Amino acid sequence: MRKVRIKLSSGRDLFFDQNGDPPAVYDIVNWKLSPEGTIKQVKVGSYDTAASFGQVFTVNTSAIVWATGDQVPVSVCSQSCPPGFRKAPISGKPACCFKCIPCPQGEISNHTDSIDCFKCSWEEWPNLQNSKCIQKGIEYLSYEDPLGATLAAISILSSLVPVFILRLFIKHRTTPIVKANNYSLSCLLLLCLPLCFLCSLAFVGFPQPEKCLLCQAAFGLVFALCVSCILAKTIMVVLAFMATKPVSKLRRWASPLVSYMIISLCFLLQFLLCTVWLLKAPPYTEYDTQTKPGLIIVQCNNGSTAAFWSMLGYLGLLATISFIVAFLSRGLPDTFNEAKYITFSMLAFLSVWASYTLASFSAQGKYTVATEIFAILSSSWALVVCMFASKCYIILFRPLLNSKKSLMKNDSRNIKSKYKT
Repeated sequence: MRKVRIKLSSGRDLFFDQNGDPPAVYDIVNWKLSPEGTIKQVKVGSYDTAASFGQVFTVNTSAIVWATGDQVPVSVCSQSCPPGFRKAPISGKPACCFKCIPCPQGEISNHTDSIDCFKCSWEEWPNLQNSKCIQKGIEYLSYEDPLGATLAAISILSSLVPVFILRLFIKHRTTPIVKANNYSLSCLLLLCLPLCFLCSLAFVGFPQPEKCLLCQAAFGLVFALCVSCILAKTIMVVLAFMATKPVSKLRRWASPLVSYMIISLCFLLQFLLCTVWLLKAPPYTEYDTQTKPGLIIVQCNNGSTAAFWSMLGYLGLLATISFIVAFLSRGLPDTFNEAKYITFSMLAFLSVWASYTLASFSAQGKYTVATEIFAILSSSWALVVCMFASKCYIILFRPLLNSKKSLMKNDSRNIKSKYKT
């Protein structure tokens, strides 16, 4: 029987496989209702395992008449879920019944009737339809950004102002008003101020690891040197006045060497703090994907928040000491007195950085960096204007007041009024 092979009248071959089974041949029929009201079976296809490849299952779909008319009935009780959704079974109903649930935030499904959604990689984000992953945007304060370009331009142009004032002071270094306000310390301060403006440029551009490592430390050191100069000027104002008394023992302390020692000591403490910070918990480049969905915020992580605020707090301490000393000595004679200008400059300096402390907690992304740059520029301008605006005005527009006779007359008048009160 295994070897039997007979050709039937229909043209098909009859044979048996190794199990003794004949080939499976089925007719696919469609039940149709005749005009007379009877049901007849019409062949619309076949299933023949002995047929050639591609002809095993054949159906003439145009010959099929459906009970629903021209519309082909579906085999499920729910509509297909489009991309961006996933199928979820309905409790108590058969498996062909389901509901479509949108993919959660950060996940996609990219084909119809997906069972699960999957997450995009960390640098990608779903499109609006949650059907495919697209590249996330990158945000940082760049030079191509209008905000970054504006702040960079202001920083560069502002740094030229202290340079101009320094040249003015060098040119008029023999005049009484320059001599009376500690020419050497004023020049040192004017050398530091351009660096204060320019250090803000380190915060603009892509936050590379090297830039993150140095920008905050450079800012802290430059401003520490600047505020130390102001503190030294404040103390020297007091010592210079006290040393004029005949029996005073402070004459030896009213030396330029003392002012340089004050500056060196204050700067050294900030330098040690920044060195420990960079060695123990250095800043690094951080890719923040959580703050703003769909954006990668590239920023510098300070490494140690405590170290950053300690560095900033030390600057505040120096400025506060300068403010207190200057405020208490604001009534000294004008010939030696820079105290009232130092008082205003330190008050403005402290106000700017107190405002920055509050604003930094609410800013996000590139605006956090822009807030710090704005604080750097504002505090630097406060020092320039409060410390040197009046002196430049007298030198340029009131040269008659910049004479020894005029200063001595004002000094005598102020001393008399002081003793009367």
